[in-house]
Amino acid sequence: MAEHYDLCVIGSGPAGEKGAAQAAYFGKSVCLIERAPKPGGAAVNTGTIPSKTLRETALYLSGLRQRGLYGVDYRVKSDITIGDFMHRERAVVEAAWETIDANLDRHKVTRIQGAAHFVDPYTVEVARYQQPQRRIRADVFLLATGSRPAHPPEIPFDGRIVVDSDDVLSLTQIPQRLIVIGGGVIGCEYASIFGALGVRVTLINSRERLLMQLDADLSDALRVELTRRMGVQVVLDTNVSAVTVEGDLATVTLSDGRALAADCVLYCAGREGNSEGLQLDNTGVKTNARGFVQVDSTFRSTTAHIFAAGDIVGFPALASTAMEQARVAMCHAFDLKYKMQMGAVLPYGVWTVPEIATVGMGEDEARAKGIAVEIGKASFRTNPRGLIIGDTEGFVKLVFTVDDRLVIGASVVGEGACELIHVPAAAIHFNATLDYFIDAVFNYPTLSDAFKYAAYDGLQRLQRRVSRSMEARARVT
Repeated sequence: MAEHYDLCVIGSGPAGEKGAAQAAYFGKSVCLIERAPKPGGAAVNTGTIPSKTLRETALYLSGLRQRGLYGVDYRVKSDITIGDFMHRERAVVEAAWETIDANLDRHKVTRIQGAAHFVDPYTVEVARYQQPQRRIRADVFLLATGSRPAHPPEIPFDGRIVVDSDDVLSLTQIPQRLIVIGGGVIGCEYASIFGALGVRVTLINSRERLLMQLDADLSDALRVELTRRMGVQVVLDTNVSAVTVEGDLATVTLSDGRALAADCVLYCAGREGNSEGLQLDNTGVKTNARGFVQVDSTFRSTTAHIFAAGDIVGFPALASTAMEQARVAMCHAFDLKYKMQMGAVLPYGVWTVPEIATVGMGEDEARAKGIAVEIGKASFRTNPRGLIIGDTEGFVKLVFTVDDRLVIGASVVGEGACELIHVPAAAIHFNATLDYFIDAVFNYPTLSDAFKYAAYDGLQRLQRRVSRSMEARARVT
């Protein structure tokens, strides 16, 4: 006999956990199925939390944050082991498991470990090794199975010499030479992490610059810091022709004929949705060629009672958005009249060294759309807090409309960028103009105070724009 619930969630990552808790909070009976022995999905086990923890570990062990402070030179400690590198990551992940368990227990969510697949649109079957199969029926389903690294057939993944972003956490030793293929978020993050530890890193990207979704000045700033501060060799606008392994050595051949050798190759160019194995053809739920579930603005799939949220639906594939997507989906699924839409202002953080964060519309995007915008920038080099902590290369940037000085975008590069970005995010949400930053009082000395000086810089740029316009008209007349 099948068990019955109001909601069945498949996957316990950020989307699955928060979606389950949202429905249970409003009195719905909820079952959550997870095939892994521990909850959290990629965010806790292989992605967000581990990589960010490793970043902090790398900064601490390398002494990189102390560069230029109190006469302390940048020097990688010579006795770093893989155990040193991974110890903190293990502790943080275990703490996250406990937090998720406590949250699901508090909301009385029934949990089942095993691999689920649909036998019909309202029934899933759960298989677990040496256990009898279990059938679950539900009125509503939430698919939150996440995504996985893409594995092109021409790349000889072996989990030891040629690895993906999941395998990299299981390396038994820190490589002396590392080649990273892919200049997106994951590739740049790991390139900077290992570069901070003194690994000889080569970062290869097929595009003309890193992090193409960002303004050019942001990606350029990252490239400069990677090469100058961490010694990372950045190869742009170049494709990989072949990857081969012989013994304990990998060789990456580039489209321009160069051959690069390394102890380890990290391939992180693309991801695919974890929809394979769910047998969605038994439900009418449609996916695209990369396995991502197609949903509408309420995160409802092509089958009315089946919703999907998080990485399984593709872009933006962030833990922060995954949680909110799932909450919105459940409010629509059960007509809760509580949280019926996602916030329009989505902060985007990249935990490279240095950190990069953006929110709203970038300068390049705005100009491409024909919007008359101006910018204001302020460097941490002239910010007292920036000088105190030794981050003199960071900066903040505001993007605003010329006509009414409405702030429509912002970016931060440098220490604490992913925290600082919430200040302009709030301003954008409430339709603030540059005057907000001009009028506001910021604690001193703080990095946040840089937003005020970015606003002043924006006003000066506007004034110069007006002056140039007046001079042009004067020449015509």
